[in-house]
Amino acid sequence: MQPQREVADVLNQSWDSIENKDIKLNSWQIRTLRAIKDCRTSALGGHIDSCTSCGHLQLSYNSCRNRHCPKCQGHKKEEWIKARQADLLPAKYFHVVFTLPECINTLVLSQPKVVYKLLFKAAWATVQEFGADPKWLGGKMGMVSILHTWGQNLSLHPHLHCIVPGVGIDEKGYYKRLKTESKILFPVRAMSKVFRGKYCHLLKEQVPDEYRKLQAALYKHDWVVYAKQPFGGPEQVIEYLGRYTHKIAISNHRIKEVKDGKVLFNYKDYKAEGKGKQMSLSNQEFIRRFSQHILPKAFVRIRHYGILSSTWKRGKLQEVQRKMTHNSTRTTVQGITPKITQKGQCWCCKKHTLEMVCVFDKRGPPHEWIDKTARYRNRKRKIMK
Repeated sequence: MQPQREVADVLNQSWDSIENKDIKLNSWQIRTLRAIKDCRTSALGGHIDSCTSCGHLQLSYNSCRNRHCPKCQGHKKEEWIKARQADLLPAKYFHVVFTLPECINTLVLSQPKVVYKLLFKAAWATVQEFGADPKWLGGKMGMVSILHTWGQNLSLHPHLHCIVPGVGIDEKGYYKRLKTESKILFPVRAMSKVFRGKYCHLLKEQVPDEYRKLQAALYKHDWVVYAKQPFGGPEQVIEYLGRYTHKIAISNHRIKEVKDGKVLFNYKDYKAEGKGKQMSLSNQEFIRRFSQHILPKAFVRIRHYGILSSTWKRGKLQEVQRKMTHNSTRTTVQGITPKITQKGQCWCCKKHTLEMVCVFDKRGPPHEWIDKTARYRNRKRKIMK
């Protein structure tokens, strides 16, 4: 079901305010917002497809392909999941979330690249330290980490979702499973203290002046490391990846109304046990909050570490998969198929595929094609009625 309201509607209503710099944004944020505003409109040009069987013509406008766009994540997500299917191991997978304290938010606004980079480093260093300890595992581990920067109400809430297989590789190259049947990867209180120590040490090295300003606040409260119960199997890992990998700050489906310079949207209040609520913000405040979550240019928000890194995928990981599958009685990763949206199928006959017959820029399709596509659009309306 198509959403009735979109982020692009808010941007269209307030674009003059953005161009007049009534909202404080940098050039990269403005460039990203312009791409979202123009996505799948005539501003980006488009193409006309024709069915190979019934001859139906379909006009489509190009997408912006921006990673922050609510309309461009579906296909990217499915392609990424399909590629990750080959990396799964026949082992328990654990979900760990590393969260930065609120006092760092001021530094996030001024130096987001530094803050997020150190978050990745500190989280992986924490997992590495516990994994290398013979008390827990005694081997080299792997991790897939996904950066999220938002809360449900679009507030700044940087945290890292990590998927960690409960297996490691020792110095001799043999795989080892976790020594306990615990429902969590490692003790969260201990992980929290180690994570805080590693992050603060990195922060002190990277930005010593800012660290001195924040030092008292950083150690005032315990940091939050949240560990969920392990996934039931590879199928659940795939399902989780589908939900989190290409998620953005707010989806179009959550926006309920854009009217009179205000935006009404749904959100979950986790302080009230996830109760569903609605929030109303002015267009300018909505855009300001949304823009906080536009990542720096070329910043990588999904990263792979250890035995799940690109280096290991060149042969070492496949060897581990083969050994584990041969020696394990647990569920293997064979036969898991992510749900891929079928592309290019004719909506009219629903059997044959569409082929591109014309490409056009922002000036619109050639005149000889306008009447042809109009006839097919009228035909579609009659059928829909």
